[in-house]
Amino acid sequence: MKVKCPTCRKRTEWQDNLYRPFCSERCKLTDLGAWASEEYRIEGKLADEGGQTPLEKENENG
Repeated sequence: MKVKCPTCRKRTEWQDNLYRPFCSERCKLTDLGAWASEEYRIEGKLADEGGQTPLEKENENG
């Protein structure tokens, strides 16, 4: 099965692909660099002043 590389959009094999879903190590590192430089972000609420996320609070309260 072939899939599109999320970085360069080139079609690449899924099976036996060391870098999947990317086509190469270069594309994989490019994506990692984008996350590291905060080009990508996941929306959500920040932890409260006590340092706990809403999920951590929920688990603590039972």
